[in-house]
Amino acid sequence: MSDNNYTPKSKVGKWFNDRLPLLTLANHLTDYPTPKNLNYWWTFGGILTFCLITQIVTGLVLAMHYVADTKLAFASVEHIMRDVNYGWLIRYVHANGASMFFLAVYIHIFRSLFYGSYKSPREIIWIIGIIIYLLMMAAAFMGYVLPWGQMSYWGATVITNLFSAIPFVGEGITTWLWGGFSVDNPTLTRFYALHYLIPFLILGLVVLHIWALHVPGNNNPVGIELKKPSNDTVPFHPYIVIKDAFALLLFMIVFAFFVFYTPNILGHADNYIEANPLVTPAHIVPEWYLLPFYAILRSVPDKLMGVIAMFSAILILAALPWLDTSKVRSAIFRPIYKQFYWILVVDVLVLGYVGAMPAEGLYLLVARVATAYYFMHFLIILPLLGLTEKTNPIPLSISEPVLAGAAMATRGAQEDKVEINLKSLG
Repeated sequence: MSDNNYTPKSKVGKWFNDRLPLLTLANHLTDYPTPKNLNYWWTFGGILTFCLITQIVTGLVLAMHYVADTKLAFASVEHIMRDVNYGWLIRYVHANGASMFFLAVYIHIFRSLFYGSYKSPREIIWIIGIIIYLLMMAAAFMGYVLPWGQMSYWGATVITNLFSAIPFVGEGITTWLWGGFSVDNPTLTRFYALHYLIPFLILGLVVLHIWALHVPGNNNPVGIELKKPSNDTVPFHPYIVIKDAFALLLFMIVFAFFVFYTPNILGHADNYIEANPLVTPAHIVPEWYLLPFYAILRSVPDKLMGVIAMFSAILILAALPWLDTSKVRSAIFRPIYKQFYWILVVDVLVLGYVGAMPAEGLYLLVARVATAYYFMHFLIILPLLGLTEKTNPIPLSISEPVLAGAAMATRGAQEDKVEINLKSLG
């Protein structure tokens, strides 16, 4: 059933729907034609929605007990952990939820890179997704500062100092961010306000992201545009809903393992020491999901160029629909691109590892090589591959590979049967 033809059956439903078509929208979301060959990598969109809602709900509860004051912030976090009913659970869900959120978003991004979901006509969907990713990083960084532990304080000092590298206006911007001449109470207050606000901005962009998705429709593993409705599509409900629910259940099991068994493994022990401006930690590192970009920042000797490289590493993703010149979406039919894709995955993992290590010796050399390859992949390899790569034949529909396989299996079975009969006659 098309959403344009949907009308509620009851008089009350018709009256309400004529004035606010929420029922029509709900019908569209459930009856939405979806490619029937979507694999479990496509379930991370729903998982990310769950993560966002979890972060907002737990964050609201934590905000009721947190005090944004440098003299009280650390103590208020300990109060939440020790005195608030199930405060330890809410905080651990929120803290580990950030890591789970980024884990899911990285899988979501790399799935899009593999199957070409950023290509026409889905450029706007991709760009909105990159904006969401940037806001996630900002919210995560500011949230990391709020407990006011050693790593929180010094992480904020290092990252905000980066803006001082901007010529002429850098020092002014840094002072403005701090609200003074160092990271102090005004910094914590405004970080708290922004950390509270940004998730709601993300929620609004997620709505736009889903809205934009429903215009061209989902991509699929084969990368073929579908005519909707057709034999290649199924209604979103119940087929995709059940699949998403099962994947979410498995994800929640992993999430629960971290919350209940290893709640602090993804954090840093120094953050359980109250911030002290007079004592610098031996090694200042951000959270694990920011480490690749931290490695890129440190790999460049010049401070300003390091900042430009770090932000360029993120913003270059927004230009990906135009950097990738190939007309074929899915890496399934791009054998050479598939190899470079996995090299990129390894490269990002290497950047994450060296980002957690001291910026010296072999680690620094590896970081520079990995950084160079990261930019080379997007600026040189992808544009050239689109012009030179010989792709494999693309099927006419998403059903063709399956049906062809079934037909060949049937034919093979028939040939075997004939051969057996001939042998028995002989």
